[in-house]
Amino acid sequence: MTIQNFSIEYDAVNSRNTFTNGDTINGRIIVAVSKETKIQSLVFIAKGKARVCWSEHYGQHQHHVYRSSEKYYEVRHHILREARQDGTEVISKGRHVFPFTFSIPDRKIPSTFTACIGRIVHKVKAELKQSMKLTKKTKAHFTFVSKADMDTPGLMDPQYGCKDKSVKVFGSGNVSLDVQTKRMGYMQGEALQVKAEINNRSTRSVKPKFTLYEKRSFFAQGRRRVHTTVILKDKLEAVASSGKETVTKVITIPRELPPSILNCSIIKLEYRLKIHLDIKCAADPEIKLPIVVMPASEVPAVKQPPPSAGFGFEPFGNPNAAPWGMTPPPQAAPRPDDPPPPYGAAAMYPAFNDYGKYHNAL
Repeated sequence: MTIQNFSIEYDAVNSRNTFTNGDTINGRIIVAVSKETKIQSLVFIAKGKARVCWSEHYGQHQHHVYRSSEKYYEVRHHILREARQDGTEVISKGRHVFPFTFSIPDRKIPSTFTACIGRIVHKVKAELKQSMKLTKKTKAHFTFVSKADMDTPGLMDPQYGCKDKSVKVFGSGNVSLDVQTKRMGYMQGEALQVKAEINNRSTRSVKPKFTLYEKRSFFAQGRRRVHTTVILKDKLEAVASSGKETVTKVITIPRELPPSILNCSIIKLEYRLKIHLDIKCAADPEIKLPIVVMPASEVPAVKQPPPSAGFGFEPFGNPNAAPWGMTPPPQAAPRPDDPPPPYGAAAMYPAFNDYGKYHNAL
């Protein structure tokens, strides 16, 4: 084999080996040949794209595959091209290193994300072409973490919710629940304070419970797949019959929790805080509030603007809002044949492959 090694690698810019909007990636393409070799072209490519794909079964023998994709950027640099009159370049025997520099576009681009039916990928690759031979390709994925957009509508607005419930089975009366959080956006590792006012005018006791969960949505050809995963649960002491109580619960956003992804049209990563009153033998009144998780390193001092008229949140996130990616643990720059670096909830929350676990819109 004339070409003994064809690979691409890049230099890390921080201990986490992550990149963000506007960062410059420096690296090199390595070509090792056993003898003098003619090359038609050597091209460097940087690409960011998203893709989803899943199948649905209808009856015993029918199924349909749903696919969708979108591209965010693609940059090509010709390292070697038609340097000689015959359209080829000759490189001598040995190891050759071709450096490259690439600047990630400084605009809203979704962060790296991986799930079983969808992913957002950022990578650098190289293609080497020779006459009468198959094009050789090599690539390396990098973890892109988008900067937080502090102008996201409603991000720093207080969130409210209220619910009334009549107790009719094994009891009587009415229960009301009013919930408030200081804002919608929280950084990784930050404390989220929930204030709940419970007015129990029934003959039953009620127990307030809190659930923080993740919601992944995938869109293709007018269809949607949704999967939810509980991140943490907690509860407080029961409120007795004919009692009124205001309780405050502090929930810490896990530091390793992947930040929300809200500006990809085919993949969304969202979070909800559910507060409900546990009433035995009765339907539980519940309230869901949107939570946006932001990377800790990207969040400046919090400002408190006047509260908005509504919740300031659309059912599936604001499509113009900036995405945020996870800050992965320290790691070296990947080798060309390595898979994409761990991202999202892959480590904490297993990817789902059981279609029976998908849910309709919440």
